[in-house]
Amino acid sequence: MEPVFALLHLVMAIINFSKTNGTACTLQGESVYPQLSKDGDIIIGGIFPFHSSWEIKDLSYLVIPPPTKCMSFDFRAIQFSQSLIFAIEEINNSSALLPGVSLGYKIYDTCSSTAVGVQVAMALVNGNEKSVSNEVCTKPISHGATCECLSDKRKYPSFLRTIPSDYYQSRAIAEMVRHFGWTWVGAIRRDDDYGNSGMAAFTEVAEQLGICLEYSLPFFKTYSQGKVLRIIEQIKSSTSRVIVGFVDTWDLEILLDAFFEHNITGYQWVGTEAWIFDPALATLDKHNILQGAIGLTIPKTEVTGLKEFILDLDQVKSAGSAIFTKYWETLFHCKYKVESDSEDSALCTGQEKLSEMDSTFTDMSMMPYFNNVYKGVYAIAHTLHDLLGCKETCSSKKQPDPLTVNSIKCEQCYEDSWSNPQRDECIKKETEYLSYEETMGILLTAVSIIGAFLTLSILVVFYRYKDTPIVKAHNSELSFLLLFSLTLCFLCSLTFIGQPSEWSCMLRHTAFGITFVLCISCVLGKTIVVLMAFRATLPGSNVMKWFGPPQQRLSVLAFTLIQVINCVIWLTISPPFPFKNLKLYKEKIILECNVGSIISFWGVLGYIGLLALFCFVLAFLARKLPDNFNEAKFITFSMLIFCAVWITFIPSYVSSPGKFTVAVEIFAILASSFGLLFCIFLPKCYIIVLKPDKNTKKQLMGKMQNK
Repeated sequence: MEPVFALLHLVMAIINFSKTNGTACTLQGESVYPQLSKDGDIIIGGIFPFHSSWEIKDLSYLVIPPPTKCMSFDFRAIQFSQSLIFAIEEINNSSALLPGVSLGYKIYDTCSSTAVGVQVAMALVNGNEKSVSNEVCTKPISHGATCECLSDKRKYPSFLRTIPSDYYQSRAIAEMVRHFGWTWVGAIRRDDDYGNSGMAAFTEVAEQLGICLEYSLPFFKTYSQGKVLRIIEQIKSSTSRVIVGFVDTWDLEILLDAFFEHNITGYQWVGTEAWIFDPALATLDKHNILQGAIGLTIPKTEVTGLKEFILDLDQVKSAGSAIFTKYWETLFHCKYKVESDSEDSALCTGQEKLSEMDSTFTDMSMMPYFNNVYKGVYAIAHTLHDLLGCKETCSSKKQPDPLTVNSIKCEQCYEDSWSNPQRDECIKKETEYLSYEETMGILLTAVSIIGAFLTLSILVVFYRYKDTPIVKAHNSELSFLLLFSLTLCFLCSLTFIGQPSEWSCMLRHTAFGITFVLCISCVLGKTIVVLMAFRATLPGSNVMKWFGPPQQRLSVLAFTLIQVINCVIWLTISPPFPFKNLKLYKEKIILECNVGSIISFWGVLGYIGLLALFCFVLAFLARKLPDNFNEAKFITFSMLIFCAVWITFIPSYVSSPGKFTVAVEIFAILASSFGLLFCIFLPKCYIIVLKPDKNTKKQLMGKMQNK
C-alpha cells in the first residue's frame, strides 16, 4: 500500500517521547483528537483510515483551510483497531511481558488523506499542546505498507513493518503471469510510490521473462473525469486482454463504475495483496468485472481469541463513544437520533445483533492483516521490555528517554567486517580456507602422505629387483623416473592445504603442472617403447636404435621443458596470488589463490590433457600386442582413469564454493596419481613379490614365441 511517509494504513507504533529543552515550534490550526483511547503508563498510538474519502476543499493555501470532512465510513479500521486493543489487553494481563507496566492507546483517523495522516502523527508525537517539541522519537511499524521504497533506511531509518516488501511480490506476480503464458499484458498502477515502485520492479522482471507490457497507466482517486476517460480509451484501444493492477481497493471502487459504463469487461485481472482478497471489493463488484481475477495474498493465520474480541462490540463502545455511534448507525442502517429530514431512517435500539446482519464486518478473511497489527504491537512491547530493564518487574514505568532510543543510524562496515548479532558493532569476518587442522584437511594430508609412501615403497622394490627380467623388460629407467614423478605428484597436493600465501599460490599450480607433465611424459615414453619394441621383433627392423635410452630421456626432457616454459611465462606475466573472496559469502571471507592469468592456468591444464590424450591413443592402439610382452593395456586403463578424473574435475571445480574448490583439485590430483600408480605398477609388484616363478625371461617371452 502507499507509504505517505509510512503513515497511512499503518500501525503507528509511536511511543510518545518528548523533551522540551531547545527551540520549539508553535502548533497552528485545529487540534485533533483520537477516535479510540485508553490511559496507561505508556501510550501506543495507532493511525487507521476510519473513512475511505474526504471532502475536497480549496487547497490554494491563501487562507487557512477548514477542518477536513471525512466521508464513507470503513468497518475495517474498527477491526484493525480492535486487533491493536486486543494485543494491548493481552500484554497488560501478562506477567511475563512488561510486568507492572500498563499500556494505553490513542487511535486516530486519517480519512485516507496524506495531510490528515501527517497532522494526526504530529498529534500522537506531541499531544495537542500548542508548543511542539523539536526532539522526538518515533518508530512507525506498518501492517500493510508494502512499497519497496520504504526499505531504504537512508530515507526511512525508523520505519519497520510486519508485511513483506513489494520487492518479492512484484517478482512473484511476473513469474505467475509468465507461468500462465501471458506475454502481452497491460497495467494500471496507483500514481504514488507504492504503484510506481511496484510496477517498475514488475516491469524489470517481466522483460527478463519475455513478457511485453503494452501500456502502464497511472491512476489516483483524485483524478479528474477527463483523466479517467483517457485511461478508459487507452484500455479499449489496446489488444492485450490481461491487466495487472498495482492499486488498492478504493482505487478500484472508483474505476469499477467507469469500467462498467464503458463496457470494459472480459479482461483477466492480476492483482496485488492490496485488493485481491478484500471482501469489501467483492461486494462492490456488482457487475463481475473482476470475476476470475488472480493474485497473491498474505498466508492465512489465526490468532486465538481475536475473532471473538473483534465481534465484541462493547470493546469499541467503552473506548470511544462518538465513533461507536457512527459505527453502529452505519453497520445496522439506523439512527440513534432521527432528524426531521430523514424520517424514513430506523431508530437504533442498541440491541441489534451482528448475527442478524449479513455484513462484511463479520467476514474474517482479513485476519492475516489483523495478525500483522497484532505482531506490530508485540514488537513494541518486547522493545519496551528490554529498554525498561524488565525481569520479574520493570525498573521504571516512565517513557524511555530519546537519547536511549534513537531513530536508526546505519554505518557500513568495512569489507572485511560484519555486524554482530545485535547489529551495533562491526566485527571481523571469519576467514575460511582448507587448513591442516580441520577434518577434511587432515584426511587429504594423510592420503597424500600414504600415496607418496606407497610410491617410494614400490620404488624400493623395483630397485631391489632391478636386475630381474620383469623390471628390465619394462624399461627400468623410465619406471624409476615415473615413480619419482608420482611421488612429487602426491606431495605437491600438500601445497594446496593451508593459508594461501604468495609463495604457496605460485608453487601449488606450477609444481602441479610440471610434475604431472613429467609423469605423463614418462608414461608416454613407456608407451612408445612398447610399440617400438614390438616392431623391433619383426625381421629386418632396426627401429629401436631410433628410440633408445638417449632418445627416451630427450623426449621426457623436451615435453617437460615445454611446461616449464609455460609456467615461467605465467609467473612472469600474471602469477597466482592470495586473494580475499568477499562476494561468495556475506558473513565470512574465503582465502583462496587467484590464478592470475586465466589463459595461462587453462593452458597448463590443457597441455597436460593433450599429452594424456596422445598417450591414451597410443596405448589403445598397442593394447592387443602379446600379453606377456607389453604393458600397453595397463597404461590404457591408467590413462582412462586419468582422463575421466580430469574431465569430471572441470565442472566440479567451477561449481564448488570456497575451500571445496581446493578440495576438488586435491582430490583430482590424488585420484589420477593413484590410478597411474596402481594400474601400471601393481601388476608388476604382484609378480615380483608374490609370483617370483613368473619373473623369468622364459615366462615373458613365452607368449611371444607361441605367436
